[in-house]
Order: sequence, then structure tokens, then C-alpha cells
Amino acid sequence: MNAQTEIPPAPAGTQERRPVLPLAAALARRAPGDSGLVGRERELRELDGFLRESLERGAARVLCGHAGSGKSALLDACVERATAAGIRVLRCTGIRGGHPSDLSGLLQIVWPVLGTPGWSSAAGRLRALEMLLIDGAAAPRDDRSLLPFAVLRVLESVSAEQPLLIAVDDWDALDRPSREVLSFVARRAEGRAMGFLLSSRPHRTRLTALAGLPELPLGPLSPVQSAALLAARRPGNDAEAVRELLATAAGNPLALLELPTRSEDDFPHVPASSDRLASAMAPGVSRLPSGTRDLLLVAALHPAGELPLLLSAASRIAGAELDFATAEPAERDGLVVFDGMRLRFGHPATAGAVVHDVAPQRCRAAHAALAAVLPPESVRMLWHLSQAVEGPDPELARRLEAAHRRALEQCEPPMAVRLLRRAAELYRTPEERGLCTLRAAQLADDLGFERIARTLALRALRHPLGPLGVLCAQVLAWPGENGVQLPSGPGSWPLPDGAAEQESALELVRLTAPSVARDPARAAELLAFLDALPERAGDPRLLHAMAKVAPVRRAGTVVSRLAAFHGLTDTSVRDLERLGEAALLAGDPPRALDLHRQAERRYRFHDLPERLARVVFRQGLAHLAMGDWGQAEQAFGESGRLAEEYGRPHHRAAARLLLDLTRALRTGTAPPADPLGLQEARRSLPTIDSVLAVGRGWALVEGGDFGAGFAALTSLLTAPDRPTAAMPALIPYAEAAVAVNAAGKARATLDRLARELGPECAPLVAARLAVARAVLADERDAEPLYERAFAMDLARLPFLEAPLRLAHGRRLRLRRQFAESRVSLRQAAALYTMTGADARAARIAAELRASGERPESGTPGARRRTAVREVLNAQELRVAELAGRGLSNRQIGELLHLSPRTIGAYLYRIFPRLGVTARAQLTEVLRDGLPG
Repeated sequence: MNAQTEIPPAPAGTQERRPVLPLAAALARRAPGDSGLVGRERELRELDGFLRESLERGAARVLCGHAGSGKSALLDACVERATAAGIRVLRCTGIRGGHPSDLSGLLQIVWPVLGTPGWSSAAGRLRALEMLLIDGAAAPRDDRSLLPFAVLRVLESVSAEQPLLIAVDDWDALDRPSREVLSFVARRAEGRAMGFLLSSRPHRTRLTALAGLPELPLGPLSPVQSAALLAARRPGNDAEAVRELLATAAGNPLALLELPTRSEDDFPHVPASSDRLASAMAPGVSRLPSGTRDLLLVAALHPAGELPLLLSAASRIAGAELDFATAEPAERDGLVVFDGMRLRFGHPATAGAVVHDVAPQRCRAAHAALAAVLPPESVRMLWHLSQAVEGPDPELARRLEAAHRRALEQCEPPMAVRLLRRAAELYRTPEERGLCTLRAAQLADDLGFERIARTLALRALRHPLGPLGVLCAQVLAWPGENGVQLPSGPGSWPLPDGAAEQESALELVRLTAPSVARDPARAAELLAFLDALPERAGDPRLLHAMAKVAPVRRAGTVVSRLAAFHGLTDTSVRDLERLGEAALLAGDPPRALDLHRQAERRYRFHDLPERLARVVFRQGLAHLAMGDWGQAEQAFGESGRLAEEYGRPHHRAAARLLLDLTRALRTGTAPPADPLGLQEARRSLPTIDSVLAVGRGWALVEGGDFGAGFAALTSLLTAPDRPTAAMPALIPYAEAAVAVNAAGKARATLDRLARELGPECAPLVAARLAVARAVLADERDAEPLYERAFAMDLARLPFLEAPLRLAHGRRLRLRRQFAESRVSLRQAAALYTMTGADARAARIAAELRASGERPESGTPGARRRTAVREVLNAQELRVAELAGRGLSNRQIGELLHLSPRTIGAYLYRIFPRLGVTARAQLTEVLRDGLPG
């Protein structure tokens, strides 16, 4: 047994190879998608290439990915493909969390070979390998050093008979001698019909045994791929459950399939996990020191905490002082990473894995410890305190109810819902429990948590509620297929009695306004109900409902009440969005833009990029209504990117449609049709059909097809159910009417519209009407109409000033006042360039030529050209240089720390001074200078 073992050399000659099915034919039978692996098509194609390379000249690959990334599934798919192609497969699997005996992994590989009969030519080498593996434990060390060569020669003999694939799952969990031997052989696979496929988790320092072997890294699935996997394998989740699963799984396939959906009824609260997920992501947590486990527990319950605070809380649980060294065992196991102040789990789902199966008493103790070290009366302190107490506690319930408003101000709406739910459980009386549960249901519905809202509403109905509270709970509990199902019309609703019923009234109005707006009779009843709430006249929910139900008839009221809002520091971000939508519906896009920008700043400040897609999309709508095509294109592009990144397909579809529309408006072309995208986009913007219809008509005017544009806009402006989106198109409608000699008909339409609006006409709509009337004016009353239009403050309204100056310049040219005409036309060109209306450039250039402007000639003897720096100051010169490079107003503003509107004002002054009408001309002027 202990005798020296010699390894016989390879026999002379070659052995007859077993027939192998052509790999191309085997792979052609199944596409990458046939494996059932979602989002791994690229990796499967690379593995197919690896198999081809293995047959041709030998190859090795390392599948490298975190726990749950799908390494085993990909390895199995590759093994299945190899088997179908007639390749022999030898495989082994490492065991995590144990202490495997030496060479146990290698024995899994070679044992089937040792037992294969009929290989007389390799009998000597098989016997030598068997002696090394089975008898080698007592052999001298020199004999063990021959083991890698023995394994290599035996596998070489096997591959000479039949191509071979060695598949090793969890290589890093094998015993050390097996790892060393297999990595030795894998490096020498080249030149043999042999493939080595190893799967391993990444390590903070690369394992030297694998250094140099080609890797196939497995990254996380994209949000779109993750959503597709959930839809295929776990259908039936509501939107909020899907969002939470996507956020916690972070693209990890195992987490997507194994993570339980959150149950808010679980007490005390712990992050969700499962047996399989815990064993994959935290296999050795039970062997960690008790102090480290306490630290991981408080870190999982309070992931935003800094390490000193977590150590303080963990010390309270352990009953002893813990220091920074407590975290080192968890760091060595790859469970957490210390970034200098915080402990971050290696993956979001690891937080649930490390506390899986922790006893409820220990969880309550951890919550109590966290409450003791957090700032008093803070939102998180009260939340942890509520998880530590058992039984009713009305005083704590009232503190939680008050804290939910602070959570909303801090952009933590899910936490606000949890606080209200827990407060309802802590109240004693049925009346308090019912009212608090109803508030939680209302907030959950407003945030889009449909299933939670419905569950809470049904619970609230089991308790005593006021009349309006009952109506509100019924609407939440039994929504109709096409909106809310009203148990009674607004005309039969009782007036609220007391603060609680007033709150229920406002929530009932918020819930019913979208469906009521489609019924004129019920819309009138709802307006009467709103008018009966004078003490809540400025509530964002009331203003939003009024703008939703009567965007034209109550536009003046909405705009005037919006003007009363100042500061808005105490307004929740959701109310900022409501006010912005109300402003946009009422015809005040500049105010809407300002409000949505405030909401964007809040989200960015609180690091919530996943919620930006909606507010940036609304900013794009405001830019679109103002005719600022350049800014609208940028906003819709950014919104689409954010929506795709964070799994918001309806926002992505709407942003893509309106991005195409904006580009069509800029260039005067027809936007492409997308019926499937339109269906998805209606979830994001129910009125998108009207916006697209108005935009198509407007694009026809921009492109010079005045007849078709006038017909399209006329049908929209004269329809009985005239869309609110048609109001921004009043001026292009007037321009098209002038071009087709239909000014009289257009004036009649505008007069009828003004009478319908009456005193409720929004100031900006009144300004649009004034400019449109000036554009349509005949010679008799042109002067007073233009004077009235120019008398308005248009400094911040370039989308109104540009068409006014264009029409005025054209009129001056027709009067043969050429010098004055050129001044007005240049100003119009500068304004249109600032707003990105590229299609207008050629028409304005034609007007300028007709007014006598000629391009400068380059003939000898021409006057000296003036350097641009002589007519622009340093800041203006910098703005001109950046604009000449093609940067948008927002990009220039970010570089110079100025607002996009300020950059627009600079360009408005720069263009006439330089005599240019488009950004593209700036580069030449900056290079060659101005005529002397």
C-alpha cells in the first residue's frame, strides 16, 4: 500500500473514438430560450461556444456569480446540451457549511471512470490512480504530488475514447486537495477533447487556484428580466408586491423565486426570507459568535443605522460592550461589507437570510434596543418601539398616528402606512381602530398599494365609522372594473360633521373624481359638494379633484388658489405632485413645472431615484404645453430611462410615445404610431389620446401642412367634449387659419371659447387667446390687438412671445417696414431656437430674406470682422460657446450652476446681437467673428 506508485505512460497509437452527434445539430434543436432560464440568453450562447471550443481543442470556463445568481441552473443547462450531443459528463458538487474530507470532491469525478470496464490499455493508469486516491492517505507526500498528473492522464484517456465535460458545481465549497487537483487539470485541458466548467462564488480576494482561467460572470437580471421571471413563475402579485420583490431581490433569480411577499400582519417585523434562500445566502451564520449574530440582527432590522449605533443596540441585547471587531467574522464570511460608517449586507436579501428563524422574543428585544438608542420621538424610534410592545397602548398609538405625517414629509410613504396599521392595532376602542384602519387604507390606495388598501378597507368596515367614512371604505373595498363603483351619487352625500368626516370627504372626493369626470351630471354634483367645503378650499386633494372634474370651467378658481401656496416646505411630496397636476390641468404649465421640480428635488434629496420617472414625465408634459420642445425631449428621454431602469413599463411606454411626438413637433413630421405602447401608456396618462391628437395637429402646422393642421385642430377645439390638452394649440391654430385664409372662422371659434370660459378663464389661457387674436387680426384692428398682446409680461413666456414677434415681423414686412421687420423676426428666431422649434428655422429664414436680409459675402475688400468677445461679456460668451457645441439649456445650466430658464434668457439676448437664428450658426460666428 505504501509502495512507490509509478504512473504508466500513455499507450502508443490512438484508440477508436465513440461516435459523437455533431454539436451544431444538437444545439440547433434547442434555442437559448428553450432552457426556461429567463434573462440568461447571452450566457447560454457563450456556453454553447464553450462546448464547441471544448470539442475542437479543449477549454475551461469559470461561472462566477453570487449566491442565487443561477450558476447551478446554467451548469445543468450546459450538461444537458453536452449529453444531447453525445459528450460524456463527469460532475461533482461542493457542500457549503460542512467540513468535507480530503479528496471527496475528486472522488465524485473519477469514481465512475474507475468502475468502467473494457479499458485494458488504460488499466495500469487506472490502478495507479486508484492506489493514490484510496490508499494515498498513508502514502509518502511525494506520492500525493503525483495525483494531479495521474488524474490528468486518466481523463485524457477517457476523452480519447469519447469527448468529455467535467462539470464542478460550487468549486469553492470543495475540499482543498480536490480544488487544487481540478484547477491543475483544468489549466491543461487545451489540446484534448475535454471541457472543464467550474462554478464559484466571487471572493474579496481572487482565489489563486482559478487565476488566469477564463470567466463567465453572472450579473443580476435587469428590472425588465426580473419582472418577466416573476410574471412567468410567480403570477398574481399586485403592483406593490412586485415592486418590493424587485427591490429586495435586486436581480437575483433565487431571491425572486423564493422571497415571500411581505405580510404586514407579521409581528414583530423582520425582513422576509425562506429556508432555501437562508441556506444559500447565509449558510454559516449559526456558527458565528453570539455578539456578531446580535449585531447582524439589529443591522437587518435597521439597515440605515451607522455602525456605532448598531453596536450600542447589540450591546444592550448581549449585556456586554461590543466593539468594531464584532463585525469581522461576518465580513470574513462575505455577509456584510463595512464602508467606514455603515454595515452593508452583500445583497438586500441577505438581511432576511441572517435573521431567518430567529425567535420572536429575541426580535422584540432587538427592536426595543434600537428604540432605546435612536433619537427620541423620531419616526424610526417610534416604529421600533411599536414592534417591541405587546397588547394595546393607546398613548403610543396616538404618537404613531402623529408620526405618520412626518414620515410622509420625509418621503417614506410605505413607513407611513405601517405606522397607521400598527397604531390601529394598539388602540383599544372599536371607533379608534376603525378610523385609523380607514386612514391606512386611504393612504395605501393613494400610494398604489391596491391589495393592502382593499384588505384594510374591509377591516375598517367591521368597526363603527361615520357616513362618509363608510362610503369611502366601500369604494376602497369594492372598486369597479372601470374605476370606482359609487354606492351613491355625490348629490346624496351628507355634509361632513367634524374633522374625521371632513378627512373622509376629501378622500372620497380624491377616489371618485376620475370616474365622476366622465359623467356631466355627477360632475356637477361633485362640484357642488366641493363648494360646500369652504374650510378645506385649499386642500391639495380638493384642488386636484376640482381640476380633474372641471379643468376649464373652474380653471380660474384652481389657479388663484394655487397662487396662495407659498413655501411648501411642510407640504408632502405627494401633495406637491397633486398641486402640479392640478396646475397642468387648469392651464398653468409654468406653475406645474415649478411644483414638479420641487417634488423631484425632494426625491433626489432622499435618494429615491425609483420615484423620479413620474415627476420627470410630468415636467415633460409641462414643457410640451409651453412649446419648449428641447426641454420636453430631454425630460421624456430621462423619464423613459428611469422607468426602464426601475421597472415601470407604463411610464416607459408613455414617455416613449411623447418623446416621438416631441421630436415630430421639433421637425414638423408625423409621429410614428404604436398601438401596443398606447394601451400600456394609458395606465400612466389616461388622457394621452387627447395629447397625441393635439400634438399631431400641431406637428402638421409646424411642418407647413396648414390645411390638414387647421382641420385637425378645428375638430378638437369645436368638439362638445373639447380636451383640455387643446388649449396650448390655440396659437398654431390661429397661424394655420391665416395660412389657409380662414381667419374669420378661427376668430369666431376663439370668441365662442372665450364666452364659454368667462371669468373662470385661466390667466395663461387668456394670454394665449390675446396672442392668437393678434395673429388673426385684420388691418383694421391689428394695432390695438398687437399693443394689447405686447403689453402683457411675456419675459418668462417665450412660447407666447415667439409666435407674436413672428406674426408681427411678417405684418411689418407686408407694410414694407423692412428694418423693423428684421428686428422682430430675429427676436422670433432666437426665441424659437431657445425652445427647440427646429422646423421654424427655414420659414423664418425665408421671411428674413423677403425683408431684405442678405448673407455676408467673403469678397476681398470686405469690412473688418468684429470678434465676438467685443459684443458679449464673459458669461454670455461661455453660454454661446456651450450652445454652439450642441448642449441643451439644462446641460449648460448644470455646468454653470444656473437654471435652464436663465440660460434661455441669455440666448434670447445673444442671438439678435450675433445676427443668428439657430444654434448651429453659433460655431461659425464664434470662429469667424461678426461683420464690422
